[in-house]
Amino acid sequence: MQHIVLYRYLIIASTLLAGASSHTASAQDKALNLYSSRHYQTDEALYANFTKHTGIKLNRIEAGEDPLIERLKNEAAASPADVLVTVDAGRLWRAEQLGLFAPVASKVLESRLPANMRVPNNQWFGFSARARVIVYNKAMVNAADVQNYEDLANPKLKGKVCTRSGSHVYNLSLMSALIEHWGEKQAEEWARGVVANMARAPKGGDTDQIRAVAAGECGVAISNSYYYVRLMKSDKAQDRQVAEKAGLIWPNQKSFGTHMNISGAAVLKHAPNKAAAVKFLEYLASDEAQSYFAEGNDEWPVVKSAPLNNKALASLGNFKMDTLNIGALGKNQPGAQKIFDRVGYK
Repeated sequence: MQHIVLYRYLIIASTLLAGASSHTASAQDKALNLYSSRHYQTDEALYANFTKHTGIKLNRIEAGEDPLIERLKNEAAASPADVLVTVDAGRLWRAEQLGLFAPVASKVLESRLPANMRVPNNQWFGFSARARVIVYNKAMVNAADVQNYEDLANPKLKGKVCTRSGSHVYNLSLMSALIEHWGEKQAEEWARGVVANMARAPKGGDTDQIRAVAAGECGVAISNSYYYVRLMKSDKAQDRQVAEKAGLIWPNQKSFGTHMNISGAAVLKHAPNKAAAVKFLEYLASDEAQSYFAEGNDEWPVVKSAPLNNKALASLGNFKMDTLNIGALGKNQPGAQKIFDRVGYK
């Protein structure tokens, strides 16, 4: 009799546990914890529509790119985060090297995202693209003299080049691309030539470089494209005047094309809601999300079928983009930093 009672108890307990387990799995599937360095108004619609389409509630923590990666490193297996959304391939590569990501097998991402926007191990992906362009003072510099990145090292530009720090990830990613295209020797020669042509020591952000060009402090500078677009569409007349004085060049149109970087995302290794995390990445590859994702920072959608609704960006016209795999922008970062250190690109 006791055996029968015990047997019935075990069956009931087993059923209750199975139900609890099923409930937990269901609850987890309806939640997503996102760590994001993006904080644009359009992202609110992006997140709201994801929840509308999937029923998955989205919890967000927003902070700077590097602090988020450091936080994930410190939280380790105890982290509640499912997805990291951040900018620049270099930062995503660094996070990968820390062992923070999990590979994602998704036919949706494979079919929607171009091959160069997926790293070979499928641990992180690019969802919008930004160009690293040349900006020049229309009154000081002939546009024909600055059509390529190589031109920035030409002695005729001595005393005319401005950039932000060589240790900043934007410049490291550009140098990583140049290493991939040219090899380390030529890339170092180029960096040495750029340093020789500097109007002043590297300082400030990309907007500061554009303003310095417009003011005549420099003749030419390197900047991410969206900083220029922000000035173009600013509601401040002085900002628009800066953009009018500074012309924009798409470099290397007759060779490998203009260097492109990304806003990207990855599923985290210890994600408690992995199924929801993969759904979110797949949503970011939808036409709807691509429009919101790119619009937030004046970037280009990476999915070919996605419309470009940003009129200011569209007004800049079409150009040849470098199709180098974003993984190369990461793996060459250590070599890029060593080159900049050797040539005094501070």
